[in-house]
Amino acid sequence: MRRHGGKILADQLALQGVRRVFSVPGESFLAALDGLYESGIQNIVCRQEGGAAMMAEAHGKMTGQPGVLFVTRGPGVTNASSGIHVARQDSTPMVVFVGQIARSHRDREAFQEVNYRSVFGTLAKWVAEVDQTDRLPEYISRAFHLACSGRPGPVVLALPEDMLSAEAEVPDIAPPAPRPPAVSPAQVAAVTAALEGAERPLVVVGGSQWSQQAAADLARFAEGTGLPVAVTFRRQDRMDNTHPGYVGDLGVGMNPKLGARLKAADCLLVLGSRLGDIPTGGYEILDPAGPLPKIIHIHPDPDELGSVFRPDLAVAVSAPQMVAELARLNRPANPVWAAWTAAGRADYEGWQRPQETPGAVKMEQVVGWLAAHLPDDAMLTNGAGNFAAFLHRYYRFRRYGTQLAPTSGSMGYGLPAAVAAKLEHPGRTVVCLAGDGDIQMTLNEMSTAQQYGAAVIVIVANNGRYGTIRMHQERHYPGRVSGTDLFNPDFAALARAYGGHGEVVTDGAAFPAAFARAQAAGTLAVIELTLDPEMLSTGMSVSQARAAGEKAKG
Repeated sequence: MRRHGGKILADQLALQGVRRVFSVPGESFLAALDGLYESGIQNIVCRQEGGAAMMAEAHGKMTGQPGVLFVTRGPGVTNASSGIHVARQDSTPMVVFVGQIARSHRDREAFQEVNYRSVFGTLAKWVAEVDQTDRLPEYISRAFHLACSGRPGPVVLALPEDMLSAEAEVPDIAPPAPRPPAVSPAQVAAVTAALEGAERPLVVVGGSQWSQQAAADLARFAEGTGLPVAVTFRRQDRMDNTHPGYVGDLGVGMNPKLGARLKAADCLLVLGSRLGDIPTGGYEILDPAGPLPKIIHIHPDPDELGSVFRPDLAVAVSAPQMVAELARLNRPANPVWAAWTAAGRADYEGWQRPQETPGAVKMEQVVGWLAAHLPDDAMLTNGAGNFAAFLHRYYRFRRYGTQLAPTSGSMGYGLPAAVAAKLEHPGRTVVCLAGDGDIQMTLNEMSTAQQYGAAVIVIVANNGRYGTIRMHQERHYPGRVSGTDLFNPDFAALARAYGGHGEVVTDGAAFPAAFARAQAAGTLAVIELTLDPEMLSTGMSVSQARAAGEKAKG
C-alpha cells in the first residue's frame, strides 16, 4: 500500500508505542499532521516550541520512553533548543521531528533554512535529514534505538516537506527488541570486592533509567550493607528521603556537612551519575586531577567512564541493573559503615530544620507544609531560581517519579513539565513550584493546560527579582543592582484570565486554605506568594548577602 511520508511516519510511531506527541504546528510538516489525524496518537499542541520541547522531555523523563516533539523549521526548532539541551544534560530519551525546506531549495538560504547537523550536532546524540520517503522507517527505527541506548538523550530528524508529502510503498519496521539485563556475576563480585576495606564509603546516585523498583532495590541494598546514599542534583526521588540510609543531595547549595563528608570519603560507589561539576562543588570538593578516593563507577555508556574522573573500577551497565543484583546479596551490615551512615543521616536531619527567612510568607514553611501534607505519589516540578533551593532542602521525596526538574538548570521548565505530568497521571496531585522570573519564561503554556484539562497547581514565589542572579550580584558587586529587578503581572489574575483559579497569599497562615481551594477547583490553579523583598535564599537575606560581599571586597 502506497502511503505519503506523513502516514508512514505516524504508523511507525504507533509501532514504537508512542501514545502522545507534543508540537507547535507548522506548514513544513503538514503531511505529518495529516498522518497523525487518524493514528490514535494524541497531539498536544503547545503555545511555544520551548514549552513543547520541555513537555516532551518531561514525558521522556517520566516514562523512560522517548518523548516525541514536532516543530517547524528555522525559528520553530531554534525555540525548541532549550528543551533539547535539557534532554541532553539530563540524559532523557527524546526524538525531535523538524520540518525542513524542500530538497530542491537547499543551500540557498531559503526561507527559514537551517543546517540542522551544524546547529544541533553538539546538543543531540544524532542529527540526520531524511531525503528518501521510503527510508523513513529505517531512520525512525534508528532514532528510537539511539535515543534509548547507552546514555539516553535527544535525537533530531529533519523532514524536508516535499519528501514528507511524497508517496512510497515500504514496509514498517518493528519496535526495538527487548534488552535483557547485562550484569554478570563477575561484575557484581568486582564491585563488592572494591568496597571491601573502605572505612568511609559513600554511594552517589544519579542519572536516568531509574524506576520505582530500582528505588526499592537501592533502599534494600543500603539497608542490608549499612552504606550511606547521597543523590545528585535534582535526582532526589531515586531513594525514599525518609530512609535511614539517605544522607542528602549533592546539589546547588548543598549541605556543607554533606560536602565535607564527600571530601572525607575513602570510597565512592557512583551509580548512574556522570559525577559532574555540581555534585563535586565545581570540581573543588573532588578535583579530577586528584588526589581522589577509590571510585567505583557504574554507568551505561562506556564512553562516560573515565571521561572526567579516573575510576578504579568501571562497569558499563545501567545503574538500576547493577543495584538489582547488589540488593540480592545476603551480606551482614558493616558496623563501621553503619556508624558513618548514622552520622551522615544526623547531618541531613539537622539540615532539614528550617532556617527562618524574612517576611509574613516564608518559603521554608510553605515547602514544609507541602512535605507534611501532600500524598507520597504527588509530583513536584520546578525550573530554576533560588526558590527551588527551598524545595531541594526542605521537601522529602518518598518515591520515584515524583520529581521533575532540569539538571541543566533551565528556567521555565516547571510549568510545561507539570502539564506533561498531569496528562500522564491525571489522578495524581501535580504541583509546580516557580519563581516570578522563572514562570514568565513559559507561562503561556497555561493555555495548553486549560485546553487539555491539565489541572496543575502552580505556586509562584514572587520576590520581584531574578533572585539567583541578585544573590551573586550582591556577593561580587554589593549594592550595585543592575538588570535583576522585575515588573510582574498579577499572576493570580492571569490564571483567572485563562479560565483557571487564582489567588494571592500575603500571610503564610493563609496558605493551607488557599491550597485546599486550588485542589478543589479542579482546573489550572495559581497561588501567588507575596514574599518580603529581603528574602533571597534559604540561608541569606539581601542585606546579609550585601554585607558578605562588602566584607569580601575588604
